[in-house]
Amino acid sequence: SGVVVLASVTEGRPSLIAAVTEDLVRRGLHAGELVKAVAQPLGGSGGGRPTLAQAGGKDASQLDKALAGVATWVEGKLTS
Repeated sequence: SGVVVLASVTEGRPSLIAAVTEDLVRRGLHAGELVKAVAQPLGGSGGGRPTLAQAGGKDASQLDKALAGVATWVEGKLTS
C-alpha cells in the first residue's frame, strides 16, 4: 500500500511519474490528479490512470517545491 512519485530532469525539463496502489485508489487517490497538481509549480501538466500517470514541466528549478507538495496532497485527500 502506498504512493510513489519519481522525478527526473532531462535536458533541463522535469518529468514526473506517479503510482498509487489499488487500495488507495479505492480511498479516493488518483495518480493522474496527483501528477497534475504536482506539476503546476513546474509550469506543466499531466495525467493518466488512477494507478499510474506521468507529467512534464518547464521549470526544473521548482522541482523541490513540487515534490514537497506530494505529501500534502495525499494527506488532504485521505482526510477529506
